[in-house]
Amino acid sequence: MAALDNLVVTTALPSIREDLGGALDDFEWTVSAYTLTFACLLMTGAALGDRFGRRRLFLVGTAVFTTASAAAALAPGIGCLIAARAAQGVGAAIMMPLTLTLLTAAVPAARRGMAYGIWGAVNGLAVASGPLIGGALTEHLSWQWIFWLNVPLGLALLPLARLRLTESRGTGARLDLPGTLLASGGLFGIVHGLVRGPADGWTDTVVLTSLSAGAALLAGFVHHGTRAEHPVLPMRLFRSRAFAGINAASLLMFLGVFGSVFLLSQHLQGVLGHSPTEAGLRMLPWTGMPVLVAPVAGLLADRLGGRPVVATGLFLQAAGLGYLALVITADVSYAVQLPGLVVSGVGMALFFAPASHLVMSSVRPHEQGIASGANNALREVGGALGVAVTGSIFSARGGYGTASAFIDGLRPALVTGAAAVAVGAVAALLIPARRPARPAGEDSGVTPEPALEAAAR
Repeated sequence: MAALDNLVVTTALPSIREDLGGALDDFEWTVSAYTLTFACLLMTGAALGDRFGRRRLFLVGTAVFTTASAAAALAPGIGCLIAARAAQGVGAAIMMPLTLTLLTAAVPAARRGMAYGIWGAVNGLAVASGPLIGGALTEHLSWQWIFWLNVPLGLALLPLARLRLTESRGTGARLDLPGTLLASGGLFGIVHGLVRGPADGWTDTVVLTSLSAGAALLAGFVHHGTRAEHPVLPMRLFRSRAFAGINAASLLMFLGVFGSVFLLSQHLQGVLGHSPTEAGLRMLPWTGMPVLVAPVAGLLADRLGGRPVVATGLFLQAAGLGYLALVITADVSYAVQLPGLVVSGVGMALFFAPASHLVMSSVRPHEQGIASGANNALREVGGALGVAVTGSIFSARGGYGTASAFIDGLRPALVTGAAAVAVGAVAALLIPARRPARPAGEDSGVTPEPALEAAAR
């Protein structure tokens, strides 16, 4: 549910605009309000779980997410919808980082590669299939059903989680309220400035103040992370090339993909004239690939190490977006777009499966909760920045006025997305190569992970 709601609104945006009104920056906030609160509070959610019980906080997050989904479905205006989306992000931020920690505790070390592969495949498929599910529900029911869908699922999940999950706790470290406020304020300032820049002008006082204040607060967050006793995100983790590399790759991957999907789904409807369901179906060669490829990618990561699989996936994703930018026109045929969609889908699938394993094996076992939260937070930051950056480029170079104006804005936005993902592939290559796993019993009682623990240490 949490991953699906990242992009589920994209194919519903024309219907939402028809019912509730709003401009481009309002549409951006229907996506970014969720991803931004999700990103800003993920680390806090992980810390709360470590301190008060992971199962207990998972139940709290699920309840908040389910209630906010109902509020979004009942929203009478665009402002109320954005507020409900932000509340959804709060619930998702509490429950999402705990899923991987609970999974790690439940699965033997020897089977975690496959388990992470399945987790990554489900997560990636949920993110990528958002446009299809949102389009089908919007066309055949109404856009409100993209949110009503979560309510019965959440109500069913609550008793199952209470009965089937085992309670666990972490170190019980103190919550880092200053760090959370610095990160939240800094990210909001940056995204707000990027969203408002095209409409108000990049020299506008409010835009410049927002960007400057956001940058200053983020700099303060980094400084705080190096000095505080119990920071929400310890900067020392980034001394590990493995941890730094996979998180940089994750942020840039989501930046490129979220922004591209945000605009491509609107191109399929607004320019090419497809219905919401038709638009979602035409994205299936991209969005459906995780089902076919991600489990295989998990096995490849177990055999070869995650670095070559992740880097290959990112290069393929960048190539697919670059191809789409090259061929996209106001009347482009589906057959011409198909190779780019397929290549992008394979690349996405190769990334999702081993990325989570790389994150969890790049830190010591007692740091896995904070590592999971950090990776998920940076992914969501990438998504929020992706929508804001590509939306700004789209507005600066084109617009919704005519089909040719839309293409004028879409093409450079896709090039930007492709470039971001390509840089992410380079970051993935900086991850140390996998070292052979030591035979069981050679260390001090810790079962060796088949990836990067030696390099991380």
